[in-house]
Amino acid sequence: MRKERGLLIVLSGPSGVGKGTVRKELFSQPDTNYEYSVSMTTRKPREGEVDGVDYFFKSREEFEALIETGGLLEHAEFVGNYYGTPIEYVNETLDAGRDVFLEIEVQGAAQIREKAPDALFIFLAPPSFSELQNRLINRGTETEDIIQKRIATAKEELEMMSLYDYVVENDEIQKACDKINSIIVAEHCKRERVEKLYLSMLRGE
Repeated sequence: MRKERGLLIVLSGPSGVGKGTVRKELFSQPDTNYEYSVSMTTRKPREGEVDGVDYFFKSREEFEALIETGGLLEHAEFVGNYYGTPIEYVNETLDAGRDVFLEIEVQGAAQIREKAPDALFIFLAPPSFSELQNRLINRGTETEDIIQKRIATAKEELEMMSLYDYVVENDEIQKACDKINSIIVAEHCKRERVEKLYLSMLRGE
């Protein structure tokens, strides 16, 4: 039987919800079998971040050149910086039958919903909005002005939850990871994903 095409998994949620922390925990587990697609950004690296591991850090000129040539699956400008997903790596990995995991901003997820409606969209939500505000304030990596912009943006992003297939509350990191893994297993077992492969097998393809 032909190999099933990989699943494009989109994890996003409001700023400060802990997307990066959950993604790192998922990928630290020995049985994780997803390919992580490193996003690209024009923001400056935070302390401890590594180019090509956490993000591909690019200048605005380099990023805008990729927008012009169609080299990004999605992109968004967020609090004065661009974020985006290089398209070539994603398609090659999916065609090879590997699942690709994206951790991106809500704006970017909305673009992918239009371009790749068969992707799996998971919204990571905070236990409460007050908890989300506390996380943004206590980060200690940004100015007060940027924090207030992120809080305002987070409210708008929470209202975009309807674009997603599943919502996972990030109350405890391991619980959130367990739920995400369970959702992905269930998605691979969906009849519409499996049926085409079996019909091809019956036709001798």
